[in-house]
Amino acid sequence: MKAFIKAISYYLPQNTVSNEELVRAFPEWSVEKIATKIGISERHIAEEDELSSDMAIKAAQKMFMEHNIMPSEIDFIMLCTQSPDYFLPTSACIIQDKLGAPVSAGAIDFNLGCSGFIYGLAMAKGLLFAGIAQNILLLTAETYSKFIHPGDKSNRTIFGDAAAATLISSEGYASIGEFDLGTDGKGAQNLIVKTGGMRFKQTNNGGSTDEYGNFISENHLFMNGGEILNFTIDMVPPMVNNILSRNASSPNEIDLYVFHQANRYMLNHLRKMMMIPEEKFYYCMKNIGNTVSSTIPIALYEAIKEEKIKVGSNVLITGFGVGYSWGGTILKF
Repeated sequence: MKAFIKAISYYLPQNTVSNEELVRAFPEWSVEKIATKIGISERHIAEEDELSSDMAIKAAQKMFMEHNIMPSEIDFIMLCTQSPDYFLPTSACIIQDKLGAPVSAGAIDFNLGCSGFIYGLAMAKGLLFAGIAQNILLLTAETYSKFIHPGDKSNRTIFGDAAAATLISSEGYASIGEFDLGTDGKGAQNLIVKTGGMRFKQTNNGGSTDEYGNFISENHLFMNGGEILNFTIDMVPPMVNNILSRNASSPNEIDLYVFHQANRYMLNHLRKMMMIPEEKFYYCMKNIGNTVSSTIPIALYEAIKEEKIKVGSNVLITGFGVGYSWGGTILKF
C-alpha cells in the first residue's frame, strides 16, 4: 500500500505589500537590499477580518474546482495553523461545515509552523495506512501578519499570508516516501509570540527597539534571526542525509529539492553548504513571501506548473523552523 498526493491548490489574499511600500515606511532599507537578501518583492496580507479558516476554505474550494473533486469525497480534514479563529472550537470543525464535507469525516487542528506541511503528510499517511481514512484533506493556513508589529521591519519583509489545500489518498500523482522528523524545544524562545496563551494570558503594554531598529514586543512575533540561521545550518544538512538514507536514495537520484521558503539568503547558504546544483534547487517566494506551513505545497504547485517537476521526478522536500521542528521526505512523481 502507498500514500499519494492527489491534488494541490492554494489561495493568496488580494492585498499585497511591496518592497517600495516598506521602504517608504523604513527609509533606511532599499528595494534592492530587500530583494537581494530576502528574495521577496511583495507579500500577500490578509484583510483584518480575513482569518486562517477563511483562507483554508478558499484554498479547498479552489482545489475542488481545479481537480474535479467533490466535498463528499473527503473523510478527514486536518488544519495546520498557529493563528486559529478561536482557542476553541477547533477551526477544522468549522471548515467541515462550511465546505459541506460529510459529518462522518474526522476533523482536527494541529499547531505547527514551517514543518507543518511535512508533519501533515506524515499523519495523513498514517491515517491512510491504518484504514481510518481514504481521502485526507490537509489544509495549511497562516496569518502571521496579524502577529507582526507595524514597526518590525525585519519580519514585515519576510512573512506573507496564504493557505494551501492538499489531498492525500491511496492513488494520485506523487507517492509519499519515508520521513525523517525531529524536534528541539530548547529553541522555542527564538521564534515566539509570548503573550495571549494560557501561560501569559494578559498582553503587556511595553516594548523596545532592537539594535537594527525593529520594534520588539511580547505581544507580537519575535524571531531571533541569527539563532534560527544557526539552527538550520546545524540541522538541515544531516536531515537531508537522513531522508536520503531512509528512502534508499542518493543525491544523484533527486531531480529537485524543495525546501521551506524561509528567505533567499538562508536557502542559498544551505544549498551551497550541501553542494546542491542551483538547477536542482527551487525558489518560490519572490511574489509570495514566507507563508510558513504553506510554502512547500505552493512551491510544489508552481514547480509542476513550470514543468520543473514531471512524471518520473524524485523531489526531496523539507520543512524547518519554529519549535524548533523539522522534517522531510521524498515524493516520487
